[in-house]
Amino acid sequence: MKIKDEEDDLSDCLPNSKVCFFSNFPPKECGIATFSKHLSSAMDKQWNPKVKSKVIAINDEESFYDYSNRVIHQVSKNDIESYIEIAKRINESEDLKIICVQHEFGIFGGEYGSYIVPFLEALQKPVVVTFHTVLPDPDDQMKRVVQSIAKRSSALIVLANAAADILVKDYGIEREKIRVVYHGIENVPFQGTENAKKKLGLSGKTVLLTIGLVSRGKGIEYMIQALPKLVKKYPELLYLVVGETHPAVRKHEGESYRNELINLSKKLGVDKHVKFYNKYVSDEEWIQYMLAADIYIGTNLERNQMSSGPIAEAIGYGGRAVVATPSFCAEELLADGRGMLAEFKNPDAFARAIDKILSNPEMKKEMERLAYAFSRQMTWRNVAIQYLRIFNEIVKLREETIEKFPKIKLNHLRNLTDEVGMIQFCRHSAPDKSSGYTLDDNARALIFAVQHSKMYDSPSSDLSSKLSKTYLQFLEKAQEQDGNFKNNLGNEEELTNPHSQDSFGRAIWALGFAINNSNDPEIKEKAKLLFDRSISHIDNITSPRAKASCILGLGHYYQSQGNIETLSKLRKLANDLTSLYKRESSKEWHWFEAILTYSNSTLPESLFFAHSLTGDKQYLEVARKTLDFLTNLTLIDGEFCPIGQNGWYNRHGERAFFDQQPLDVSGLVLTYLTAYKITKEKDFYDKAVLAFNWFLGKNHLKQMMYDEATGGCYDGLGRHTVNLNQGAESTISYLTARLFLEELKREKK
Repeated sequence: MKIKDEEDDLSDCLPNSKVCFFSNFPPKECGIATFSKHLSSAMDKQWNPKVKSKVIAINDEESFYDYSNRVIHQVSKNDIESYIEIAKRINESEDLKIICVQHEFGIFGGEYGSYIVPFLEALQKPVVVTFHTVLPDPDDQMKRVVQSIAKRSSALIVLANAAADILVKDYGIEREKIRVVYHGIENVPFQGTENAKKKLGLSGKTVLLTIGLVSRGKGIEYMIQALPKLVKKYPELLYLVVGETHPAVRKHEGESYRNELINLSKKLGVDKHVKFYNKYVSDEEWIQYMLAADIYIGTNLERNQMSSGPIAEAIGYGGRAVVATPSFCAEELLADGRGMLAEFKNPDAFARAIDKILSNPEMKKEMERLAYAFSRQMTWRNVAIQYLRIFNEIVKLREETIEKFPKIKLNHLRNLTDEVGMIQFCRHSAPDKSSGYTLDDNARALIFAVQHSKMYDSPSSDLSSKLSKTYLQFLEKAQEQDGNFKNNLGNEEELTNPHSQDSFGRAIWALGFAINNSNDPEIKEKAKLLFDRSISHIDNITSPRAKASCILGLGHYYQSQGNIETLSKLRKLANDLTSLYKRESSKEWHWFEAILTYSNSTLPESLFFAHSLTGDKQYLEVARKTLDFLTNLTLIDGEFCPIGQNGWYNRHGERAFFDQQPLDVSGLVLTYLTAYKITKEKDFYDKAVLAFNWFLGKNHLKQMMYDEATGGCYDGLGRHTVNLNQGAESTISYLTARLFLEELKREKK
């Protein structure tokens, strides 16, 4: 069945559990309001329809805001009775399961925002409080307010490890109650500055940037004082100060601070090197300014600052170098080579740090790489994952396994593919043509493209149909006169390592699949021609994985052509695998070899498929035992953890956990789906969904491996970080698992 376009899954709906955020909220202009908007949107995007986000907005007495329907209640900041009344109304709501307070001392009424305390006392729902500010050495009243909030909270979230330490040391709050979740950011690809500079008319400039609401105490004057030394060495330097004056500041003192800064730049003779954009900046404009910056400048004068949206965004939006004053937040985010610190109120310190970065391009490049890698945990989707995990510790809102999958995007697949085929590697998301091409990648890509074209009736299926022909053409070019295939093209291994049994098997699998599933007669005919030329080589295969891949290819060929000789070859290979299993297996080791390496699940998958075609119960028995064995090894505490490539798993040694590869997770998804189709046992489908969630953050780092911004997939999951490159193997692995899950979900409806 063809479907018109990809849609997010809205099936399996249960009565909604609602998370209610108590916070400032847009159109009110402040950092907390913006934070709450992004967090609640990310929660809804990640967990809809089973979890919905609602908001209680805090209003100043003199202000009125036209809120969206996400805001269900409003509290008057300085009316203590308003807090208590809203708490009672929340208690009466059955679907509001948990309240998340976004706390900043100034947004609530009373001394140190103490009016939040009677609200919490009246509330009968569990509460999580996010402290955006945590001040050391509190006076008695501040300490009492914070302790009262903590006492009535099930968990506390802070935005820096330093804040957690202060809550324990200075406020006496138990560490077990505190969680650290960094400030969220949009998911923006790693990239240079050229495109953004061109859009903003800044081409040829070396751009320094400070962005955000402007107010006295921001310390911008010290950066301006650093400019005279810098512009002598870098005459193309331009310092942008982007953002309007804070509304509360503008109300009391107008534009006096901004005017002082303008006059200072004129006095120092650098006014041509400073531009002020006194405007409200939309999210899209904000990102463009960040992307245009060569260095982001954090000028804040407050040592106790625990969170900085602009610094978090600077390291995450394309990976910017950052120079910032040593607030607690900056020290943490810029540690370990991710940026540089400049002393408070010290123009010379700013000048030295900026000069060091600009005069050392390689150091700047490494700084940007480290910063961007660190920031991946901070994308709003990943922050939403962390928040739900905390909420679920308190009240079970929903399973953390997602069945609302991202839409299928072909952007990165298209970027990876040129007139030759699919390029092997990327530097971040930029294809590295010097890495050449492999038969492995193009065979896998052929399966995906044929299936996508078969399933969808949309402009994207026209693209996948075109890509199918490109990948098939690559296989044709890789085939030698005797029918064998070369694995490498356009790289150094083309001559040194030309053949691979495993890649040959994947080519047979892809060709058989195309013959059986393509809607294009030209593709079917060419695939059959290539398959028939190669079939004699199957008899010489010794690799178990190659045999498994050939079984899958032969099975598809048989389903299409009904060739008895093909079925005979399939039986021989399946018998070979079952013989290997009998020889190598033991009471503790249910596997075909003495070691588990990559693409392990393809082996049981091939026997499930062989059973479906032959009815041989021996194949089914071995398939079940080996898949159960692999599942028990890789499903740990409710999350899939595939065998790591750094050592694999020898039966007499210790298994490696890292680095984990998308190829192995994708293989598990396909194997469980095959097992489900054949046995109709729902547990196999559930495990396919659970395995796929590894890509969506259900892994030991709790980070998305799929990059929504590009449509690609990161190359590996390490012990501490993800591999940020988005090469062919990882991207096609994600897309294939996503597509075949989509097919089965559609069939189930």
